[in-house]
Amino acid sequence: MRQRPVRLATILVTCAALTAAGAVSALAVPDLNAKELTIWAVAPQQTVTKQTDEQDKYNQAHGRPTPTPELLQPTLDSSLAAYKPLGKNKLSGTYNCGASDVLAALSKDWVKEFTQLYPKVKINLDPPYAGSLGALALIDGKLDCVFVSRELKPSDDVAFRAKFGYGPTSIPISGGSYRHFGFLDSMGFVVNAANPVNRLSFDQLDRLLSTTHNRGGTPIRTWGDLGLTGEWKDKPIHIYGIQPWNGFEEFVRERVLDYNGNRGEWRAAGTDPQVSWDTTVFKQAEHVGKDPYGIAYTGMAYVDQPVKVLSLSNHDNDPAYAPTYENVASAQYPLSRLVYLNLNKAPGRAMDPVMKELIKFVISKQGQRVVGNQGVFLPLRGFQSAASAQQLRSLP
Repeated sequence: MRQRPVRLATILVTCAALTAAGAVSALAVPDLNAKELTIWAVAPQQTVTKQTDEQDKYNQAHGRPTPTPELLQPTLDSSLAAYKPLGKNKLSGTYNCGASDVLAALSKDWVKEFTQLYPKVKINLDPPYAGSLGALALIDGKLDCVFVSRELKPSDDVAFRAKFGYGPTSIPISGGSYRHFGFLDSMGFVVNAANPVNRLSFDQLDRLLSTTHNRGGTPIRTWGDLGLTGEWKDKPIHIYGIQPWNGFEEFVRERVLDYNGNRGEWRAAGTDPQVSWDTTVFKQAEHVGKDPYGIAYTGMAYVDQPVKVLSLSNHDNDPAYAPTYENVASAQYPLSRLVYLNLNKAPGRAMDPVMKELIKFVISKQGQRVVGNQGVFLPLRGFQSAASAQQLRSLP
């Protein structure tokens, strides 16, 4: 039997036990009514390394091996809408779709259940399994849809628009994982364990990280600019990030720096002594662990040092949420991630009925039960599914 979502009382009891064992260094007592954890100090995860060429080759051919699920699993949101089949003979046709290597197994499970409802529909999900290759094949007209475990690359979007004169349709169909390496883990901002700061807003981070300041306000350059006093007041903030383009970098850019339809631009490494960009995500926590004045963004699967993971909010006065399992699973944590189904839908033309029903099924209670049964990715919450359904209805 799967267990219900982690509740805050459970978290506090568990963390108290872990603290006694030396696994958790600090945990502030939260306001239980607000479901807000201000400080979240976690035991470092096992260090992970880049996939080898042999592993990448295997993953493209077979899909990436599914990791061990989290011990605790969320129940389905009761507000998810049930899918109502049209009838076994209402849909037919053969379709070719692609998937990221981490979505090969889940996508096949979705397709299996969908085609049981519509036996005259055949959806091929063949290798190579790679989101980047699938996006290119979609542009070339070789695929009808692509299951991708991240936002599309800006270059893919540009190439698609250049060819068709409109953008690709990308609809969220699942949550990401909590902290599984390679499986679209949630992201966080980390600082040195000695740093007094506990929470930040996206408004503050935009003032710190960008040159565009789409959210307004004056630039932030020192820890004093973030309200720290004493010896911290005049200390410069050292930023550790990931060189564009990267899925982690693009996700943070879209959530934090992009605002009101305006794309945000990063401060430039090389010309700015406070900014250092790596080519990969693997060393971000290590940088901050060694630098008391550093801040970095990283995936939760890569927090392999005893650093402080900050609580985050969208705006300065909004409630801030720590990246606990419950906050990520309930999508209250603002850097929880999403899985997308991408397809070519021309404005003014009706969507292919099979693709439309496939999306409706996947984001429904039945489709999200498939996600929960796998136990790695997190099912959509009701409000997320409703937003995807509204996006589907509003397509021109």
